Amino acid sequence: MAQRQAEIPLQEKPKFAELNNLISAKLGGKVLFATDDWFAVAENILKESDAEWREGLFTECGKWMDGWETRRKRIPGHDWCIIKLGVAGVIEGIDADTSYFTGNFVPRVSVQAAVLSSEEESIIPERRSEMGSAACEDVMAKVEQLKSEAWEFIIPMTEARPGYRDTCHTYIPTTSRKRWTHIRLNVYPDGGIARLRVFGSATPDWSHISPKQLLDLAAVSNGGVCLEYSDAHYGHPRNLISPGRGVNMGDGWETARRLDRPPVLVADANGVLQVSGYEWTVLRLGHPGRITKIEIDTNHFKGNFPDSCRIDGALLDNRYASRDNLGTSSGVWRTLLPAQKMKAHMRHFYEREIDHKDPVSHVRIVMAPDGGISRVRLFGYVYKVTPNL
Repeated sequence: MAQRQAEIPLQEKPKFAELNNLISAKLGGKVLFATDDWFAVAENILKESDAEWREGLFTECGKWMDGWETRRKRIPGHDWCIIKLGVAGVIEGIDADTSYFTGNFVPRVSVQAAVLSSEEESIIPERRSEMGSAACEDVMAKVEQLKSEAWEFIIPMTEARPGYRDTCHTYIPTTSRKRWTHIRLNVYPDGGIARLRVFGSATPDWSHISPKQLLDLAAVSNGGVCLEYSDAHYGHPRNLISPGRGVNMGDGWETARRLDRPPVLVADANGVLQVSGYEWTVLRLGHPGRITKIEIDTNHFKGNFPDSCRIDGALLDNRYASRDNLGTSSGVWRTLLPAQKMKAHMRHFYEREIDHKDPVSHVRIVMAPDGGISRVRLFGYVYKVTPNL
């Protein structure tokens, strides 16, 4: 990535950036409309991977860029696109990532949001994602029926930052905590943006869920979120609750190798290595419930899976939602699944091994000493009588 002496203050990564990316392509996020796709198509901003740079690569339309880049505008107005969230939910903030867009980044952005029915969404013609193209008058006329310019602004016009290594992320909190299904990203007046992350949590209608229905209470689609973790050197623990199985090692939670590993490893009678160090992450369930079945999947982790994994549970309110309590204080936790020996590249299922089935709102996943896990599923039944969470 291009580098130069920083002239813009560094921006600390905010807490909301640990939440789920609600427009992620792997969650079903989708670009429905864009005014212009000249240099690079809008779908690129939904990619899970970090943006890349390809030195010297050009297309018929210009320099190849890994993001959404519109032509230099020579008509009135500004560029914008409409994106359907993969899961409807509350948006807490965004990251406008302009990586590698240094002399061509979008100077300003804003975000509007709406709740659209399937009938309203169907007004938008099927999108043709093609470099060197722009929305024709007929498509524009149909999209204008949605009156998206009048949608609620959840992020006002805000200056974006150039795409150098130290300034490429522009984190912006939202001004609303309503539930949304679609957003409109405005760029003023034109330019390039590598990725857009829209951080938040899904908001299912739990009043329609039967207490007899078995659900993955930690799933992104059911409102599960990652709150804290000890290490995420190679992969973020929020990947644990993504849909489907992991596509590769990058689509999971993987930590660095702990430096406090014993020089010579020894195991107990059950084959579990005896180490003092461990890594952890805390998930908040979408709804408190009683966990009756657990799946731990080490898919793709063949030479770097954890030796063992334990899961703790707790029924907490917000007074305990601090890093100290969630990560290191044993006083709030009860063992849900005792330490289990892991195997490489394998789905592990547990029912009889679950230690207790009291209701929990949070779980702490502890792996020793380190390594990678692809997915965790926590199946159970909703618990209707809840604390003030």
